[in-house]
Parts: sequence; C-alpha cells; structure tokens
Amino acid sequence: MASDDRTMPLTGHLEELRWRLIKSLVAIGVAFFPAYLFAEVLFDFLIAPLPRATHNPLHLIGTGVTEAFFTKLKVSFIAALFLATPVVLYQVWQFVAPGLYAHEKRYVWPFMIFGSLFFLLGAGFCYAVVLPVAYTFFIEEYETIGVQPTLRISEYLTFTARMLLAFGVTFELPILAFFFSRVGIVTYKTLLSLFRYAILAIFILAAILTPGPDVASQLLLAGPLILLYGVSIGVAFVFGKEKAAQ
Repeated sequence: MASDDRTMPLTGHLEELRWRLIKSLVAIGVAFFPAYLFAEVLFDFLIAPLPRATHNPLHLIGTGVTEAFFTKLKVSFIAALFLATPVVLYQVWQFVAPGLYAHEKRYVWPFMIFGSLFFLLGAGFCYAVVLPVAYTFFIEEYETIGVQPTLRISEYLTFTARMLLAFGVTFELPILAFFFSRVGIVTYKTLLSLFRYAILAIFILAAILTPGPDVASQLLLAGPLILLYGVSIGVAFVFGKEKAAQ
C-alpha cells in the first residue's frame, strides 16, 4: 500500500474525492455538447420501444412551453453520462489506486474497458428486454380500467433514464466483484455470507431507483440484480485472490 495513502488525513481524502468528482463532471459536460447536436435522433431512439408496447396509437404530449427544450437537454445529459463512462470509471479507479499495491494498479485499463462495456450491456439489456415488457404491462393496466393513455414527455424520459442508468450500474457488479476479489478486498465466502442482506438491500435499492409504488418495475430491476449478485459470487470464487494463490 502506498505510503502517502497511509499518512493522508481525512481532509486529504475528501479533497481528492472533490477533484475526482469535478473531473467527472467536466467530462460529462464536454460530452454533453456533441450529444446535444443529435438530441432529436437520441429522442427518437429512446421512444422507439414505446410503440411496440401497444397495438393502439399512443402519443407523447408536452404540457409546458419550455418542455421540448428541457427534453432535449435531458436526452443530451443521458447520452453524455454514457459517453463519459470511461472517464468516470478512471476517476473512480484513481481515487482508490493509492490504497493498492503496485502490481494491483495495472488493472486500471481492464477496469475501464470492461466496466464501460458492462455498463452499456446493462443499459442495452434494459432497452431491448426490460423496457418493452414494462411499457406493455403499464399500458395494459390502463386498458383494464378503460382509459386511453397519453403520456407526458418528461415523465416518460424520467422513467426511461432511471431504468437505463439503474441497469447500467447493476451490471457493474461482476466487474467490481472481479477486481475487489483479485486485490483481496472481498472473497466469495464474504459475498455468500451477505447473501440474505444483499437481497434486502437489492429490493430497497430497486424501490429507490424505480419511480412510483408499483411492484412490477421494482421486480424488473431486483430480479436481474439478484442474478448478477449470484454471478458475482461465481466470479469471486473463480478469480479471487485465494484461487489465484493456489
């Protein structure tokens, strides 16, 4: 472990964290401008799963003078988060790197590459599989009470963005399990012993990340997250530090 990390006071860690957050926000801000140029294309991409969820025509509406403008800003910001993912992951790694040994710091590039890949895979899984199922379920609920749905743009984008980001983050679990087990921070035994608590935490997290009190959207997130936790246990077992030593 680096000597400067052992002697760094709490205020030093907080200052380091502040600068890492600032650099991440700058990266997101830089990515925002090219994303804004393609805001219309990105908006069409985000609403593409919606027509497939119903056989009847379904319209998105705006209810405010500035809603279209802020919709483009929101879409651009979502895209910027995805574009800046490698930089954000790099800043996360640089924040924890002082506490690692020299041979452990070499994992930075695999962490960035596979972390970004799994983040995109999670969002892609949500876009292609989860969102069509979710939209179909919620729209059919309108049909059961005989109401023709008309959705606000802002509410639709809020739900879509939160689901995409939530699945992107949850798909990072196997990556985190790999690197944390390789450096000896966690083991598969630790993850197994925490399984019951993890399930509780997963459902709490799903309730926070998914809007509204409905159980369906929470299960759509909690189910894959529990599965990914199980995959993380397997990853820690295969690639953990104890296994590597053997």
